[in-house]
Amino acid sequence: MDAVRVALLRDVLAGTEWLRATRRFGGALRSSVTPHGGLLLVGGEAYEPWHLAAHLDDEAAWSGLPELSPTLVRHRVPAGSPAHLAVSTERLAAAGRGDTLLVVSPWAPGAGLLERVDDARRSGATVLALDGGDAELHALAHEALAAPPSPDAGGPDAAPLDLETVQHLVSAAAGENCGPAPRGGRRFRDRLSRLADALTSPPPPRW
Repeated sequence: MDAVRVALLRDVLAGTEWLRATRRFGGALRSSVTPHGGLLLVGGEAYEPWHLAAHLDDEAAWSGLPELSPTLVRHRVPAGSPAHLAVSTERLAAAGRGDTLLVVSPWAPGAGLLERVDDARRSGATVLALDGGDAELHALAHEALAAPPSPDAGGPDAAPLDLETVQHLVSAAAGENCGPAPRGGRRFRDRLSRLADALTSPPPPRW
């Protein structure tokens, strides 16, 4: 996605439920994090939301809200991983009141992860889900957002965005209205620039 198309994205979605939904979900994420807890970001066994982790980390610095900087929780931690990439799903067992658990996956999360999410909720953690619309996960979540079908799939329900693009809109919305007022629209342009860079850059090597 080039910079011009990225700049047009919000214009294309203006007035639609998708733009409102991503802003609402981003606001829910922002309001759920606290200085006394942590933001735990976990994907499914076959999907690691490293891209969203990086953007939330950027938003945390930009907005002056360090609580938005997430801990990426991984199903498999390769030997020698740096500390910030070496947090396993065992961390979820300690999640409780004050913590926010954000589950992001385009596919069904699986019984094992659902059980851990359920335990975390019972212990007082706030659960958010950003996914393809898994009913069991949404039943556990305090706030959930299902990404629309990919535009490549076609059909009447297809939209000009998919889960990856929705993540960028959510992370941007989570950091809105937290920092100093922007001057001359610079903040919005900076965010679009970061989004364009992220969407056009190659993925990092697999761990």
